[in-house]
Amino acid sequence: MNEWTLTKTRLFEGVWEGVLTRAGEAEAAPEIEVTHQQAPVAGVEVTAKSEEKLWVVRVPVPVEKIADGVQTFVIRDRRSGEVLDSFALLAGDVLSYDIRAEMALLREELDLLKRAFRRHCLDTM
Repeated sequence: MNEWTLTKTRLFEGVWEGVLTRAGEAEAAPEIEVTHQQAPVAGVEVTAKSEEKLWVVRVPVPVEKIADGVQTFVIRDRRSGEVLDSFALLAGDVLSYDIRAEMALLREELDLLKRAFRRHCLDTM
């Protein structure tokens, strides 16, 4: 049985993009489905690049799905049901408790302290 591999390339201007490859010879074009909270996401594009033996997958993030909290999108092979990849969007108050947000705040405070210390050193010379 052949196995699909989906590799994210970028998330840009509201569109998640990835490259889909298959081990062995591809017998048929992939059938990809993307869901958000078990509901299908419309507008998913799968474009063949036959000379490179791969497919480009583009998933537009629907504006109505952007909300506070964590919004997870799951990308599956429709035939087997196998999850190929997923991506999540984080927004709103949930970020205030996220360690990455805390690190950004600490970096800002450190920069403030460095500027104050340098100013103090210049003033006391």
